[in-house]
Amino acid sequence: MRLEVVRSIPRLPVRPLDSHKGDYGRVLVVAGSVGMAGAAALCADSALRCGAGCVHLALPEPLAPVLAVKTTCPTLLPLPATPRGAIAPSAAPPLLDLSTRCDAAAIGPGLSTDDGPAALLHTLLPGLRIPVVLDADALTLIGPEHGRLSARPAPTVLTPHPGEMSRLTGTSSPEIKADREKFAVALARRTRGVVCLKGRATVVTDGAKIYRNQTGNPGMATGGSGDVLTGAIGAFLARGLPAFDAAVLGVYLHGLAGDLAALRVGFESLIATDLLESLPEAFLRSGRSARRLLSGARRARR
Repeated sequence: MRLEVVRSIPRLPVRPLDSHKGDYGRVLVVAGSVGMAGAAALCADSALRCGAGCVHLALPEPLAPVLAVKTTCPTLLPLPATPRGAIAPSAAPPLLDLSTRCDAAAIGPGLSTDDGPAALLHTLLPGLRIPVVLDADALTLIGPEHGRLSARPAPTVLTPHPGEMSRLTGTSSPEIKADREKFAVALARRTRGVVCLKGRATVVTDGAKIYRNQTGNPGMATGGSGDVLTGAIGAFLARGLPAFDAAVLGVYLHGLAGDLAALRVGFESLIATDLLESLPEAFLRSGRSARRLLSGARRARR
């Protein structure tokens, strides 16, 4: 099958002046474990920075006091925890209940690869009726059983780096790096989802279309960078973009935020929170946010 090469960047709908938070989607973030609170915070805060109206951060109960201080704007859903501080399998019912009031889910950052989250995902993923972006530990836990994702009733976006792609496919990282587009397309077709194979010129594909990203830099090779991307894609899914468009826009703005951050701090000192801080400027530079809002306000005053 011949792939359609996509070069344009999707646009978010213009915000009406009389809109409210319910108009911009609710994201369910399932993330975190003891020792990995930062991953959960980065993902949730990124979803808000990318315009989600509400973010519900579901996390193991021992992390709740930490996240209540570390992040302010998401609401928290403390869940039963395993002895090692990960989300327990018994958390599936409350998560599925909350998901019915959400528009998309972002699952995986800092989740841990313990047996508890593995059993949780086995129950959770088939029951979710909303679009989902999967990253980090969620990809490792799914592993060779990723083919089951093709049966999901809603879109799925997977965001592996080459190491995670290796665990998903059983192919070595060097082989994947040698032909990234081939492996990304194959996984997208197998899962009937969208794959963002991260790295230099991140590849986004749904098996029929392909986008090769041109933003981003080596300074983004730092812990937590992928968590920021996951939150961004989750926000765009919740705001109603098709899965391929949500992934393309997320990858593009994530890389642009990295480029803007590098102008301030350089490659060596860049950390994931710099990406969060640069997302507002990335939106402004992409020309989709403030100029339209301001022009609409001026028209309203006339």
